[in-house]
Amino acid sequence: MEYQIRGNPDQANVTLAFNPGDSMLVESGSMSFMSSDMDVKAQMVGGWGPAVARKLLGGQSLFLSEYRASTTGFVSLAPMYPGSIVCRELHGSQMLLTAGSFLACDPRVQISTRFGGWKSMFSGEGAFVLQCQGTGPLFFTAYGGVVEREVRGEFKVDTGHVVAWEPTLDYTISGMGGVKQTLFSGEGLVMSFTGNGRIYLQTRHIGGLVRWLSPFCR
Repeated sequence: MEYQIRGNPDQANVTLAFNPGDSMLVESGSMSFMSSDMDVKAQMVGGWGPAVARKLLGGQSLFLSEYRASTTGFVSLAPMYPGSIVCRELHGSQMLLTAGSFLACDPRVQISTRFGGWKSMFSGEGAFVLQCQGTGPLFFTAYGGVVEREVRGEFKVDTGHVVAWEPTLDYTISGMGGVKQTLFSGEGLVMSFTGNGRIYLQTRHIGGLVRWLSPFCR
């Protein structure tokens, strides 16, 4: 399967070109256009229990759409919000995604929820993340542009800007210095990552946009 990502970093979409027999699992409602010869089937991946867990805890749809080509065809996908699309090729490896960032993956990639510990309750990302493991392309989305960093040691990120990271990285939640700095600096809490691995960050924060717009919505 081949793919082409257009519109990064503001209005991204990705077009997947299918060969006979190719298939892809896609987040529900993400298709923007496709060829007429594609087969589409709703899948509750993993059964009721895992699917409900991904819905309630991981910010993912209860059903995923499986697109399959009997001959050749194409599907174009677009995220729900303006921003970027990233493709990460998995080779039996894992990626952790924040809630709402999953877009599509090869059916050989298993998707499950993973509890990040009680520290995650205060991160702004939720207590659960999506764990993606297997072989094949994994597509995920970010609000705004994407900054890709290789962490060696320690790296601090404002909560809400994290999109995905490798499980070789661990993190803790802390304030920006003392209590006064945390409460009045406007930065609040940060995620301090440690270890060796790759992390993907988004340049904009949906929660920040909501706070900025709220005075105008009264």
